[in-house]
Amino acid sequence: MKHFIDINSDVGEGFGVYSIANDDRILKEITSANIACGFHAGDPRIMNTTMSKALNYGVGIGAHPSFPDLVGFGRRDMNLTPLEVETDVLYQLGALNAFAKAHNSELQHVSPHGRLGNLSVKNENYAEAIVKAVTRFNKDLIVITEPGKLSEVSKSYGLKTAIEIFADRAYNEDGTLVSRKFSNSVIEDVETVLERCERMVLEKKVKTVNGNIIDIDGQTLCVHGDTNNAIELVKKIKETLIEKGVTIKKLRDWL
Repeated sequence: MKHFIDINSDVGEGFGVYSIANDDRILKEITSANIACGFHAGDPRIMNTTMSKALNYGVGIGAHPSFPDLVGFGRRDMNLTPLEVETDVLYQLGALNAFAKAHNSELQHVSPHGRLGNLSVKNENYAEAIVKAVTRFNKDLIVITEPGKLSEVSKSYGLKTAIEIFADRAYNEDGTLVSRKFSNSVIEDVETVLERCERMVLEKKVKTVNGNIIDIDGQTLCVHGDTNNAIELVKKIKETLIEKGVTIKKLRDWL
């Protein structure tokens, strides 16, 4: 059986003179990039530069829309209406697409960020609002999300949907991610990450934070660029998976 996987990371998450991760190095290693659109991070200069670098490395480019929460990095609760969510996502898609067009390219996917992404997994109103924005913008975009409401609504609208699995984040028993409020939410031990990625991709299983094994089936593997050893992790993940016969390609090439 042939195994394919996409490797993605969140990039362009600086603002002004500030930066969080080494985007140039991470972009060399991944196959799809989730680019911040200005609401939780990013600005026009960063969006333009990140877009240019991603395309230079042949990376699939996607929008990483968020709640309008620059101060909280998009990780705070905001009680928005579905219309606000829909139009905010549509606005951010349009902003990033302007830079894609300026570089004679187009967007591959959309991957909701932070609290918006978390809520869309459980809140059907938010999930439908995001899907409506994508549908109005471009029905050919791939929706990247975790299992839950957004994936269900996305598929019901006929959109291509890629389930995201996480190399460096701990899982709860229900398949959701352990909150970043807890110290064990991010996994940095290289050998542990490699073992998890191999099992997730080849066996479609993952060990939870409590040590139990649950089913998981994803098409895109996320490595967070702001994890301390992100570059080392992604390089070794690729080496391990390729050695096991996995083909690593951006989503548009095989999904």
